[in-house]
Amino acid sequence: MRNEIINVGCFGIVLTITYDDDNGGRPDSGSIVSELHEDFEGEVMDFNDISYDAAMDGIESLVLALAMAEVDVTQQGFVEAIDTAVTAAAGNFC
Repeated sequence: MRNEIINVGCFGIVLTITYDDDNGGRPDSGSIVSELHEDFEGEVMDFNDISYDAAMDGIESLVLALAMAEVDVTQQGFVEAIDTAVTAAAGNFC
């Protein structure tokens, strides 16, 4: 097993992809951290806050899924697409 750390280059998105030698060297599991979520600690979240967080979860899930499918998520066009998606989603809730 080996891990690959991928810094996507926007919104602090960092992926950790684990490759399993028993799986033909293909990705086996992964995780993501980012700065996409607002810090609502100690606050009561309203519907827009919850919806915004859910939209960011969706974007994170898609980025991780594409990386697991071995798509180059650091490519400039992809990074621009993430920025566009986040901006559009945030515009719906802010």
